[in-house]
Amino acid sequence: MKLTNFIGNEKVVDMLSSLLENGRFPHALIIEGEEGIGKKTLARDLACALVCRGEDKPCGECTQCKKAMSGIHPDISEYIPSGTANSFHVDTVRNIISDAYIQPNEAEYKVYILANAHCMNQNAQNALLKILEEPPKYVVFILTTESKSALLSTVLSRSVCVTLEGVDIERASSYITSHSDVDYESAKKTVATFNGNIGKALSSLQDDKTSELVSICNNLCSAVASNDEYKMLTVLSAFQKDRQGIVFACDLLKNIFRDALFAGDECEYVSGQLGSAKLLKSSVPRQNLVKLMNCCDEIKSMALFNANNALLITKFCYSLTRALGR
Repeated sequence: MKLTNFIGNEKVVDMLSSLLENGRFPHALIIEGEEGIGKKTLARDLACALVCRGEDKPCGECTQCKKAMSGIHPDISEYIPSGTANSFHVDTVRNIISDAYIQPNEAEYKVYILANAHCMNQNAQNALLKILEEPPKYVVFILTTESKSALLSTVLSRSVCVTLEGVDIERASSYITSHSDVDYESAKKTVATFNGNIGKALSSLQDDKTSELVSICNNLCSAVASNDEYKMLTVLSAFQKDRQGIVFACDLLKNIFRDALFAGDECEYVSGQLGSAKLLKSSVPRQNLVKLMNCCDEIKSMALFNANNALLITKFCYSLTRALGR
């Protein structure tokens, strides 16, 4: 299977290709990964492959592929809620189920891409579960989520789950330079900051807000290095109304802490924030750096589960100071 727009994660692609080629593609596929990692891109390429009538799917040449690539295929439906908690409503799921029992118009399959599935509440997930238990043979559901832990265990057990990771920095940088006016060195530095996340890297290169978030993270590293609790809280207050900013900070800070722990003469810096990593390396004990990385995972998980922002900031500051041994 030669995907049109998606790059990287070869093991995942090879596995899904094998399932498709052998007629064993799952009725429910969950694609997990952070924002910008390529979940919707992969889902759309897979949908194209499922409706393709060519030999090497997706061929990109048949009528089915051209319709899919243009977003007008009658047997491919895409649902993208706002991304906030409970924004994927049970009524939407019920409408999807009603439509799913109608035979395909043109293709062998009807494909439903349900983006941000973590935004389904329990009622919506339970409604979806009913059709996942006994799906029509021609229906494929492709769910994308930032965290599969937000989905019911019963939904997970009836689905095949794959997790996407960042793309190799060299390859991701080449991709960005071929799809934008950005020079290679700028692309490489930005890709490194986002650990191979092409979507976030492209957004950063086009958005001044990302530069501001990177600056906040570096200021927070300075506060951590000096073990200044007041300064940490002051810096974190910038996220008072920015939950996605907290998620971004957790990802970048974890990479910076990782660089401070591991990077050196024989290990590459992955965060792109060399100054902060070296500062932390010289001022924070190794065992505390590990605790700081775990702290980022904890706060990110809370943010994805839509905890109160004020609570997140307080908890973040408390966890950082605890990780530093205070």
